[in-house]
Amino acid sequence: MQERPILMTGEMVRATLDGRKTQTRRVVKPWQLPKKQDDGSWFAVAQRDRRWGFGVSGDTEEACARELSEFAPCPYGRPGDRLWVREAHAFVPEPAYRCSTGIYQQINPADDYEACVYRENFDRARSFPWRPSIHMPRWASRITLEIVSVRVERLQAISEADALAEGVAGEQEAAEAGLSWHDKPRRAFRFLWQSINGADSWDANPWVWVVEFKRVEPGRAAA
Repeated sequence: MQERPILMTGEMVRATLDGRKTQTRRVVKPWQLPKKQDDGSWFAVAQRDRRWGFGVSGDTEEACARELSEFAPCPYGRPGDRLWVREAHAFVPEPAYRCSTGIYQQINPADDYEACVYRENFDRARSFPWRPSIHMPRWASRITLEIVSVRVERLQAISEADALAEGVAGEQEAAEAGLSWHDKPRRAFRFLWQSINGADSWDANPWVWVVEFKRVEPGRAAA
């Protein structure tokens, strides 16, 4: 089993904590994308580093992508591996998490998430710097995920059910929240994707790694 960090926005952290987010989509690296060959077949690099690599092929782009799903080492891990979530945070001096309604503050780095103190009236106006998620150390992470499955598919192949699993608010959630309007989950995911990746990112319809996960008991490892 390996552990890797993964970045999440505040909205997606909240969805993960709520149990609504069980999937994430990340763009396949350009050098791994299926490419059409002169004979009409498709070829993709399944692995490449400084020393070596190997390829997969198929009669169609979709068949090649299926081979990529089966044989390529996903950069986010394989089933059974774990991901620890990096999110915007601060040390005051204990870890504080920017996306929380209030602020969870860890009293002891060895404590579990449930042992953190929740401060509803935490003063957000205090002049300490929020740190970008990329700078979060492992010991400060409060969310650990176990990978259930990985696959490769086109971004726009996402179903309504999978869009809900991405953590967007569906029709039922919107109604329960008393919103006067709502989108279908897939449409809501489209807007979420564009807000993170740019206005043209949905129409580009890139190949993406689909990583399905489940949350495991929180814990902290040494940095």
